[in-house]
Amino acid sequence: MTEIKVLTADELHDEAFLQAIALFLFQHLGQYGDPVSHIRKSIDYALSRQKGRGGCLVVSREAEKITGAVVINETGMEDYIPENILVYIAVDEALRGHGLGKKLMQTAIDNTIGNIALHVEPENPAKKLYEKLGFTNKYLEMRLIK
Repeated sequence: MTEIKVLTADELHDEAFLQAIALFLFQHLGQYGDPVSHIRKSIDYALSRQKGRGGCLVVSREAEKITGAVVINETGMEDYIPENILVYIAVDEALRGHGLGKKLMQTAIDNTIGNIALHVEPENPAKKLYEKLGFTNKYLEMRLIK
């Protein structure tokens, strides 16, 4: 049976488990991922108690094996952009298409305060999930890469 749990800084001091979450995300994000060090940084940010930081870390497990994970970071800018940004979501490749991603995302939504923004590439299959959950495309993002 799959267990979905919201992890908090107060209950999570297991460095090996945090690293396992980062490695899971790295492996299962595939072409949409980042280096493990970047993923770990977002996890640490989500679990931070430092003023202006924080967020939500949701993990699903089955028989102690990680099957999915979501990382949301608080932006600290609630008066002018969304309070939260979805940084990562991944489901074990063998379990995709059975609703686990939706359950993980809904748990994350239910455990955050305020609006949530995200960046998704147009061809990413997860875009359909976000739309089903009520996310809309309000802006075209532009970046200056220096």
